[in-house]
Amino acid sequence: MDIQWWYWAVGGVALVLLELLLASFFIVWFGLGALLVAGLVWLAPAISPGVQLLAWGLASVALTLLWFKVLRASVQRGPQWSGEDALGEVGLLTVDVTSFQRGKVRFQKPLMGADEWPCVADTAIPAGERVRVLAVEGNLVRVGLAMPNERSSLS
Repeated sequence: MDIQWWYWAVGGVALVLLELLLASFFIVWFGLGALLVAGLVWLAPAISPGVQLLAWGLASVALTLLWFKVLRASVQRGPQWSGEDALGEVGLLTVDVTSFQRGKVRFQKPLMGADEWPCVADTAIPAGERVRVLAVEGNLVRVGLAMPNERSSLS
């Protein structure tokens, strides 16, 4: 039996679509390997089925290793933020905050990856006031009024 190039193409697309359903981020490399073999068989149709399978295995392993050793490492090397980096930052309160209601504070430059953060305060502070980050508590920041001479990162 002669394996045609489009068999590999259909198999590769099926594996990539299966990856969308399973979200394992592992099957996609076998699908892309099959698509590479489809291109190889399309360019050189006389390749034997054994060599095609070997090429698929090698391409799949090579793509998987390339992802885990090289590409994934460069993707994960983004800026690293911590709550301590945010302490003392001054922003503009966009939504009123009371001791029982969350507000929102906006920063001109992103703070820990976001330019707007939900916030809490010990006292009521109206929107439009400049506030200083006192603490980071989970996914919100604790703020207090900024001193009059402190400039907001928005002004």
